[in-house]
Amino acid sequence: MDAREAARLLKGVRAAALAGDRPPAAPRPEIAESWRRMMAGGVHPDRDARSRMLSAAETEERRHVSPLREILPVLREGLLPALDEALHIMVVADAEGRLLWREGHSSILRKADRLGFAVGADWDEAVVGTNGVGTALVTRRPVQVFSAEHFVSSHHDWTCAGAPVRDPRDGRLLGVVDVSGPLATMHPATLAWVSSVARLAERELRVRHLESLERLRAVAAPLLARLPGRALAVDPNGWTAAVTGLAPVDRVPLPKSFGPGRVRLAQLGDCAVEPLPGGWLLRIAQERTTAGVTRVVLDLSRARTWSATVYGAAGSWSQELSPRHAELLFLLAESPRGRSAAELSGELFGDPTRTVTVRAEMSRVRRNLAGVLAHRPYRFAEDVEVELIRPEDPAGLLPHSTAPAVIRARLGHGGPGMIP
Repeated sequence: MDAREAARLLKGVRAAALAGDRPPAAPRPEIAESWRRMMAGGVHPDRDARSRMLSAAETEERRHVSPLREILPVLREGLLPALDEALHIMVVADAEGRLLWREGHSSILRKADRLGFAVGADWDEAVVGTNGVGTALVTRRPVQVFSAEHFVSSHHDWTCAGAPVRDPRDGRLLGVVDVSGPLATMHPATLAWVSSVARLAERELRVRHLESLERLRAVAAPLLARLPGRALAVDPNGWTAAVTGLAPVDRVPLPKSFGPGRVRLAQLGDCAVEPLPGGWLLRIAQERTTAGVTRVVLDLSRARTWSATVYGAAGSWSQELSPRHAELLFLLAESPRGRSAAELSGELFGDPTRTVTVRAEMSRVRRNLAGVLAHRPYRFAEDVEVELIRPEDPAGLLPHSTAPAVIRARLGHGGPGMIP
């Protein structure tokens, strides 16, 4: 069907969903999930709410500290040449949904101004409803929002496609690149195009990271060659540049508050930390021990940041979790007897045959949470007390996740949703 016919159908779907009636067609799953969040959060479907705009000084400060600034040339080269002809604009937002850069066709920029889609604006999903910036931040996946798939009716003349950009050094969500335009100008392939450019931008960050590791290696290798015992040089994100006296590891998770002195690290044990140009020298003081873990607190209460804190005889340490690792640990916390790779695959993907992916992810989790997890089946180790902290609103449990088991947990604690 053409764009106008599709828009009419979607308006009927949205109206039925808001009224609690059976819609003429089912909304796409990611849109249905977003609409549920909007209704639960009290976003008004017909009122154009806006938060305070950042000042010019605040916007410039965010631009200065954002790693997205490094990849702007890649985004511009990949997107801008086609935007004028297609009557689109490119928007780059940070991880909080604040628009930091905006470029494209001048007439579309003026229309975007009237919508509040301007530099410094807050396009978090909880503020302006379902949209290509805010919804991509919540789901952490590329998303296209077409016409009346926008929850707020004033956005129905627009279509947008947004893709998240992650920092390859630590998996941190940096923000979203989005292409938006009037309803009649958007093409179904736009999402694939934007997603591909976002991946190219991440590759640029990865290349820069590898170059920085090479510089650190050039400094550290001669120093390590003269040291007795076990030691390694890592960058500020824990990626290894050089080692001596032990098998190489790709990365050592570092605590948030990290600096020179004596530090206990989960993977290495007690270490003496010294600064290096572009990183740290870690001298391992004693044999690593993983015994004595007594308690694990799995905190899933926040919307975009999840953590596991491990307590034992030697003290405590915390590990931030990627979205996938948060899903896996949630499933294991809900299954004290453990789960096989096939069972976890079914609960994550709805497909019990994707065991290779599950085993690879569980290997990474176990490497980061040494002494905490066991396998055959996968489970928390015996005699380890597990505390699971959920969000106050059950619908906020791992909102990015489309895992069948996580969706059931949301609905099971919060009751059936209003949208089929």
